[in-house]
Amino acid sequence: MSDIINFDPGALAWDKMDGLLPAVVQDAASGQLLMLGYMNREALEATLRDRLVTFFSRSNQRLWRKGETSGNTLALVGIARDCDGDALLVRATPAGPTCHLGTDSCFGDVPAGAGWLGTLEGIVAARAAASPAESYTAMLLSEGPSKAAQKVGEEGVEVALAAVSRDQQGLAEEAADLLFHLLVTLRSRDVPLARVVEILRDRHVSQ
Repeated sequence: MSDIINFDPGALAWDKMDGLLPAVVQDAASGQLLMLGYMNREALEATLRDRLVTFFSRSNQRLWRKGETSGNTLALVGIARDCDGDALLVRATPAGPTCHLGTDSCFGDVPAGAGWLGTLEGIVAARAAASPAESYTAMLLSEGPSKAAQKVGEEGVEVALAAVSRDQQGLAEEAADLLFHLLVTLRSRDVPLARVVEILRDRHVSQ
C-alpha cells in the first residue's frame, strides 16, 4: 500500500477517465470491502490532506466527505492505484456503519475468510470497556497480560493435543480458542494484529 505522504495524484489517468476515478474502500483491519465511490482530483487531494475519505458526488456535482451528516466517517489508512492508474484502492478505518442502510458494508456485513480476525480484534477492544463481572474478555484484560498469556499457553496445549487425538472439527474449535486468546493477549499489550501480519508478510513475501 502506497505511502500516503508520497502518493502523487498527478500520476493518475484523469484524462482517460473523464476526470473521475472509481475508488474502492476497504476496511484496513479486516480487509472487508466497504463501498465504491468516485473521486476527482480535488476529492483525492482533500482525502490525502485531511486523512478523511472524500468523494465527488455525481448526482449533486460536489465534493462530499463520507459521514459528513451521519458521523460515520472513513479515516484514511492507506491508498494505492491500480496498474493502469485509473482506479484507486483506499484502506480506511470506519467510524460506524459505512452503508446508508445501516450495515457495515454496502456489500454485506460479514467479511469473508481470515479477514474476520480484524473484526474480532474490534470486538475484543469493545469488550475491554465492559465490566469484568459481565464480560470474560474484560475479566482477562483486567488481570493484566499474565492472565491472558496463561490462557494462550493452555489453549496452545489443547491445540497440540487436538491435532493428534481429535477430528478436524475438534482441532478447528481448539484453534479458534487459541486465536481468540491470542488477540486478547495482544490487546493487553497494545499490540495491533496488523503489526503481527506485517511481520509475517515481511518474512515470507520477500522470500
